[in-house]
Formats: sequence, structure tokens, C-alpha cells
Amino acid sequence: MGAADCPAAVAELAQSVGRAVASAGAVLVCGGLGGVMQAAARGAREAGGLTVGILPGPSHQDANPFVDVAIVTDLGHARNAIVVRSSHAVIALPGEYGTLSEVALALKMGIPVVGLGAWTHLHGVIPAEAPEAAVAQAIERAERVHV
Repeated sequence: MGAADCPAAVAELAQSVGRAVASAGAVLVCGGLGGVMQAAARGAREAGGLTVGILPGPSHQDANPFVDVAIVTDLGHARNAIVVRSSHAVIALPGEYGTLSEVALALKMGIPVVGLGAWTHLHGVIPAEAPEAAVAQAIERAERVHV
């Protein structure tokens, strides 16, 4: 989870997260658009992983080029609830109100949230210092919740 428009350093971080998700054998679920979403999907795809983009608009054509499965919702920001509910864990990178809404929804739903470079001041967000550590924490916490 993260900003649709982000600086290069955050995009690189997201791409590393995507690679780590794929390397761990997990599926990357994201909002399917640009910025952090595109960078994470690119990293996952480059590492041979599967990517799912849950789109806010009415067209599959809105998906970034690294989304393997595009799910059209035509729900606007309300699709954030679907993105979160479709995730076993959330890794939150720097973002804005959309990211904050996803973090809050995940915490409310009991879905583990790992913060990487942001959101760690929020109660319940698990801090991580590196992409690989964030993915390891997310998988470990997801297994506890979903077993």
C-alpha cells in the first residue's frame, strides 16, 4: 500500500517489496494503478510472481502494465476495502489519505499491517526496517491470523 504518485526512492522500496513478496511465493495484491502500486507489481513480476490489481475505475485498461489479474470495481476509493479484505497482510509504505484509509481498515479488520518507512507511529502497525524483513513479518503475522 502506498502513494499513487511517489518519489523514486519510495518506488525503489516498493519494487524491492514486490520482489520479496514473489520470492516468498506469495501473491501481490495492490490497487493496480501507478506509483507504489506499479513499482511493487513490477518487482513481483520481475521475480516471477503473480500480481493482482483491484482497480477503482470501470476499465481493465486502467491497470498498470505489471498487473497479471485486473479486477474492475468502479467503486472509486471504496475499492480500498476490497484491496484490504483480499490481503492476508498489508505492507504500508509512505502514502497519503488513501494509504491511511487502507491501514486503518486493515487494523479494524484484524489484518496485520507492517509499516516500512511510514505509519509506524500508529498503534498496531508492526515496524520493519527493510523490504525483506517487512515481507517476512507480514507472512509470519498472516500465518498466525489465518491458520
